[in-house]
Amino acid sequence: MSTKDFRKPVRKAVFPVAGLGTRFLPATKAIPKELLPIVDRPLIQYAVDEAREAGIEEFIFITGRGKTAIVEHFDTAFELEATMRERGKSLDVLDPTRIAPGNLTTVRQQVPMGLGHAVWCARAVVGDEPFAIFLPDEMMYGSPGCMKQMVEAYDEVGGNLISVLEVPHESVSSYGVIAPGDVRGNLTEVKGLVEKPKVEEAPSNKIVSGRYILQPEVMGLLETQGKGAGGEIQLTDSMAKLIGQQPFHAVTFNGRRFDCGSKLGFVEATMAVALDRADLGDDVRALMKTMLD
Repeated sequence: MSTKDFRKPVRKAVFPVAGLGTRFLPATKAIPKELLPIVDRPLIQYAVDEAREAGIEEFIFITGRGKTAIVEHFDTAFELEATMRERGKSLDVLDPTRIAPGNLTTVRQQVPMGLGHAVWCARAVVGDEPFAIFLPDEMMYGSPGCMKQMVEAYDEVGGNLISVLEVPHESVSSYGVIAPGDVRGNLTEVKGLVEKPKVEEAPSNKIVSGRYILQPEVMGLLETQGKGAGGEIQLTDSMAKLIGQQPFHAVTFNGRRFDCGSKLGFVEATMAVALDRADLGDDVRALMKTMLD
């Protein structure tokens, strides 16, 4: 098939949000980790806003037990909105939290079997269309957003794309790593993918960083994918089988990545966003200087 065959518009996005968030206990005992706030917006809101900016129209949440609050966050809060109106308060702050009826679908991942399994759970909703994947734990901060940068590249080359960042070589064993081919600007041809390789066996220091655009054929590969690294069904293993069969590129994100699945990364993201806010930046900077002194 020609590259042209792999350029259908990307309208759907999958958000795997079934994780238990054990690294943030006890905060996540009753509250999904995706709803923990970075300043005044939940982590999942940043990912949804990034998706909207890139033209995504349909949002698919792969959930687990105890995650209904995520869906409620994007629902209409009638009592809250009525009270705010009565008190003369603007509802603009709630606009980003609304996803139109019919554009939000939830799928239950009943058994935690890895990222590949979570994505496969969305197969019926994705259908025969290309789709994006957002890992909300990885907060991609920049303008334009990471997915918008990827969609712009997708419009040029089609096929499958992943977001990558360069890390110190000694850190590669914690990530999926690409074997790079030709490089053109921020676009790198992907010759291979390895999940959590040994440092001495890593083909590069370019790591997969939580944003994907994939063709629907990956679902058929995930159907029969065996367990990989960590005893889980790895998305990377099925993606690797598409290389050489379909166009496959990596986009080096022009922005910052925060690992909000770790406590230090979460604090770093909060500080960075607060310092970047026009309404908070100066006061936060002064406060930080006072605390450091």
